Amino acid sequence: MGEVDPAFIQEPEHRPKVSYIEGKGVPLIDLSPILSSNNVSAIEFEGLVKEVGDACKCWGFFQVINHGVPLEKREKIDDASRKFFAQSLEEKRKVRRNEKKVTGYYDTEHTKNVRDWKEVFDFAVEEPTIVPASHKPDDKEVIEWNNQWPEYPPELRETCQDYGQEMVKLAYKLLELIALSLDLPADRFHGFFKDQTSFIRLNHYPPCPTPELALGVGRHKDAGALTILAQDDVGGLEVKQKTDGEWVRVKPTPDAYIINVGDIIQVWSNDTYESVEHRVIVNSERERYSYPFFLLPPLSTMVEPLEELTNKKNPAKYRAYNWGEFISHRSQSNFQKQKVENLQISDFKISE
Repeated sequence: MGEVDPAFIQEPEHRPKVSYIEGKGVPLIDLSPILSSNNVSAIEFEGLVKEVGDACKCWGFFQVINHGVPLEKREKIDDASRKFFAQSLEEKRKVRRNEKKVTGYYDTEHTKNVRDWKEVFDFAVEEPTIVPASHKPDDKEVIEWNNQWPEYPPELRETCQDYGQEMVKLAYKLLELIALSLDLPADRFHGFFKDQTSFIRLNHYPPCPTPELALGVGRHKDAGALTILAQDDVGGLEVKQKTDGEWVRVKPTPDAYIINVGDIIQVWSNDTYESVEHRVIVNSERERYSYPFFLLPPLSTMVEPLEELTNKKNPAKYRAYNWGEFISHRSQSNFQKQKVENLQISDFKISE
């Protein structure tokens, strides 16, 4: 990725600033009350639920510590990821993904029709996962989504599968806290993920000679339910503050995970919680690695506001949409530049 191809250059209004605000306000939440084997007081537990609810409402983002994911599993996936990305492009492209093989290596992804300064390796948490053959609504054909695993490093497959199971366990704990914060039963969201299409992405952001022109990932909102992100100490994630629209940098906290609610939770909660725009900054000196887990429901899921959260005073703000069709339509922009912006949940908003 030597010289900067014009495909990477952001429009002037979306280019990152050289100086930045560090997001001290992004909440840091200690999950030990739900992991402790000792009896946790009701006050402590209620306090944790309120913290999560406030973070979802005010920021759409928060960090968690004492989350129960063994550090060793995170270190292993970091080590295997670095070994994989250190290989030649020719080796990496042996497991290159395309419109038919939807997991594997990729280095030409676009966000908002501008190429991202990164390379990625994707794998599905459940193998196989059933996906639609195309994004056309009348196409009923489905295909199996099988992971492509490289020969090197040999431990990558087992490491990734182990890590994926840890992410699923943490996601369910977080879903319970989010459900309780909405005055719903703790297990209200569990049924939506029986045949989940969740996946994990290994991200590598090489040093960029012109970090003031390009972005590792352009501004976007996550389409799924929940994202759990591990990042290294380099940092680069920026979140758009709901209060004033300013971009703030999320300072890396050792061993923490960064959590953000996605579009699906925004719709389920009928806008009580909001999926927030974020992006990734690159720099000219250091490479960066991160590992997001995207919690996604089965493709047959119809996404709409939950009945318990709507009434005459607060009617449903979205029409139901099919998750499979939605995400298939969105994924088309990964492979070619589109003339229009991707499908968004705002396209399903009911006008008042």
